[in-house]
Amino acid sequence: MTSGPRRAASPDWWRSAVLYQVYIRSFADGNGDGVGDVAGIRSRLGYLAELGVDALWITPWYPSPMADGGYDVADYRGIAPEFGTLAEAEQLIAEAHQHGLRVLLDLVPNHTSHDHAWFRAAVAADPGSPERARYWFRDGRGPDGSRPPNDWVSVFGGPAWTRTTDADGRPGQWYLHLFAPEQPDLRWDDPGVRAEFESILRFWFDRGVDGFRIDVAHGLAKDPRLPDLGDDVEELLATPDADDHPHWDRDGVHEIYRDWRRVADSYADTDEGRRVFVAEAWVRTNTSRLARYLRSDELHTAFNFDLLKCPWDADRVRAVVDRNLASLADVAAPATWVLSNHDVVRHVTRYGRALGDEDAFAGAVPTDLARGRRRSRAATLLMLALPGSAYVYQGEELGLPEVEDLPLEALQDPIWVRSGHKRRGRDGCRVPLPWSPDGPALGFGEGAPWLPQPAAWRDLAVSAQRDDPASMLTLYRSALARRRELPELHAEGLSWVDSAPGTLAWRRGPRFACVVNFGPDPVPLPCGGELLMGSGPLGTDGAAAAERLRLKAGGPLPGETAVWLRTEG
Repeated sequence: MTSGPRRAASPDWWRSAVLYQVYIRSFADGNGDGVGDVAGIRSRLGYLAELGVDALWITPWYPSPMADGGYDVADYRGIAPEFGTLAEAEQLIAEAHQHGLRVLLDLVPNHTSHDHAWFRAAVAADPGSPERARYWFRDGRGPDGSRPPNDWVSVFGGPAWTRTTDADGRPGQWYLHLFAPEQPDLRWDDPGVRAEFESILRFWFDRGVDGFRIDVAHGLAKDPRLPDLGDDVEELLATPDADDHPHWDRDGVHEIYRDWRRVADSYADTDEGRRVFVAEAWVRTNTSRLARYLRSDELHTAFNFDLLKCPWDADRVRAVVDRNLASLADVAAPATWVLSNHDVVRHVTRYGRALGDEDAFAGAVPTDLARGRRRSRAATLLMLALPGSAYVYQGEELGLPEVEDLPLEALQDPIWVRSGHKRRGRDGCRVPLPWSPDGPALGFGEGAPWLPQPAAWRDLAVSAQRDDPASMLTLYRSALARRRELPELHAEGLSWVDSAPGTLAWRRGPRFACVVNFGPDPVPLPCGGELLMGSGPLGTDGAAAAERLRLKAGGPLPGETAVWLRTEG
């Protein structure tokens, strides 16, 4: 498949790219059934190109019973009928390339759907069969095998094991699922599993896909002894600091990714740029373990969740930046920064909490959205001024908050059911986008959306913000345009500048500086220069929007505000 012109010609485009996460069910509905689809994405490619991102990452679009929003895959080489057809997907890839956009797909290798042909065959087969060897089937404990094989619990709540029923109706073996029962874990020490996924990579690379985001990249290898954990609580995707957890971040994952890297490198050419991988690897604060995924013969990048989890605090943000840049420098890999995604509370809401970092993710706590938006605007300039690549989750460019009051009958996340209706789950960050202030779906589509949109989102719609110079959308478009223009923001490294307590300031090269005031009160600027970007008003007749405005060192920087400066060097 031939491709159109690309925005970034470098084969290392991914080292400083900005990628946009498309949660396909909620991005745009092209056929009016209330669910986002491939046709909807195709209709909005011009918007993404205009926004100024370099690539889009599309969440799973494969055939699936949708027990977990598509992360339960029944066929890795197809497109779910509710999303479109394989031919439409191929058209989307080609059209994205014509807009100068690369395309990454979501790959889910830790587990399949229980509707996958492999798992159906495994359930129908006998214990010890080759079909069952692709998954983790075990006899239960106790004289009648009625207890699970170990004490592992599901990320979504409840036990991580479900018992099967044999053909004669008697209880059979148990199978492992670290997520929902509809998502049985694959056994990656089976050669057939490894060969199948290498074939899947080639299938999509042959159709022009530029890379993959790897779901639960740290979870593929398990201790074959399946030892008890001795704990009845499993945090969402969290990896303990211990180096020998029986199913998270085990050394065996690295051999898998070395094989995948060889597949990706076989497609490399200087015109297209490299085919790349980004890992969703949760390794807590042990960044040296994250760096192991990014060695030169393994994956290219990995999400940096430390920034996402960090509270609005200058010292803690600096520690996150220093720790990650130092550990990744050892393997010559770029950092990959992210503020929100489809699994966490949107950062406008998190930054509006007057609570600690853990409480910021909890619902039903006081939130000051005006404060959250000020901080989010500043965080945008902060993230885009750091070395490495960045991910934008759909809707953050509109300043969308978390929807925390969805009707209980509307909730669809399996976390809601599996937790016994104690955790509302992730639906609040997955509400369909508002494209216009009008209509029952706010421009998302013709039919009622699969999750209801708040009436207040009318003022946050794309068309309502497009021509507003003070809007969040305008800030993102301007910042992304500046980022593309400034060579300093495509280089490696940064140098910190001494600044007032509660602030961060750094240089990228001799003539670019970013200064962020985390506190509520004005502080003196540690350096002066021409204003390139400001996250909010600077208190001088709309100075933040003025062209070639010069700011003096020692002048006031308002609270919860960031600026980009062209300095004297």
